Amino acid sequence: MVRSRNRSCLRRAAALSLHSFGGVDHPTANGGIVSRVHIVTDSAAIIEPGVAERLGVTIVPLTISIDGQDYQDGTDLDHEELLHRMTRDRVHPEIVGPTAEQFRRVYECLMSDTNQIISIHSSASLSCVHREAQSAASGFLGRCDIVVMDSETLSLGLGILAQEAACLACDSVSLSEIVRQIRGMIRRVYIVFVTDTLDYLEHSRLISPAQAILGAMLNIRPFLEMEEGNIIPMEKVRSHDRATDKLIEFANEFSDIERVAILQSTPYPTQRTKVLRERLETIAPGHEFPVLLYGPLLASHIGPDGIGLMVYEGTSKEELPR
Repeated sequence: MVRSRNRSCLRRAAALSLHSFGGVDHPTANGGIVSRVHIVTDSAAIIEPGVAERLGVTIVPLTISIDGQDYQDGTDLDHEELLHRMTRDRVHPEIVGPTAEQFRRVYECLMSDTNQIISIHSSASLSCVHREAQSAASGFLGRCDIVVMDSETLSLGLGILAQEAACLACDSVSLSEIVRQIRGMIRRVYIVFVTDTLDYLEHSRLISPAQAILGAMLNIRPFLEMEEGNIIPMEKVRSHDRATDKLIEFANEFSDIERVAILQSTPYPTQRTKVLRERLETIAPGHEFPVLLYGPLLASHIGPDGIGLMVYEGTSKEELPR
């Protein structure tokens, strides 16, 4: 099971320094040396504090542009402050980086420890990040094997994929096998959302101006689902209670849930969160339901007042593709 493999890998990671994970070499059949695969992701990923460092995952920060001013995610502007500014000033952040040059510098630096990199990033449909990473990787042909993967997700979904890739790398799994397994995991990550704000959906062209106006007039909230990396408006709900019903109905569709988390725009539980947790406990007993603050990439599309679920499906009914 994925969960037990994560625990085993994390125990090993805690006992080693970051330097130890930087470049573990393994002999090949013909006598050459292939270093351990290194994992790169972007700051749209949610990974538990300390885990990325222990596993040696390189996280490249997003660059957020607001009214012509650029901010580095997590350094110049944290997620809570960004969401507060969006609520107060109705600013529309845009993700403008990392650029190909920033990725090139990251890959160049990592080449001192490895000749194999998997760079797994937030959905290519939602930002320029995947495209910029691909552009940078093309300059390393013949010098370093770099596979750039589109996770088709973001937030905790991306974090789960990057963390599992790093755990596999710790086990000296080959680059091609890590890619194969992560591709199998991508289709098990699901994210759904409900948001009160329609102008951000309109700005992102997820709904038309007419739909935004009509929705505001009728107090309609769209129920959104990520499908193959795209945010798709699926249904309409008219109240917070009905929105909670739809989130629970979605979670109830899964017979085997590996992980589930609540994503919202505040770092503390709200009354809506408490109700959602209580109802989730009835359909997924024994699970924890962490409340996580969603970041600038998702906020730029759905606005500062969304609430949703990330479900990572288990594998009891099916095996990963061979």
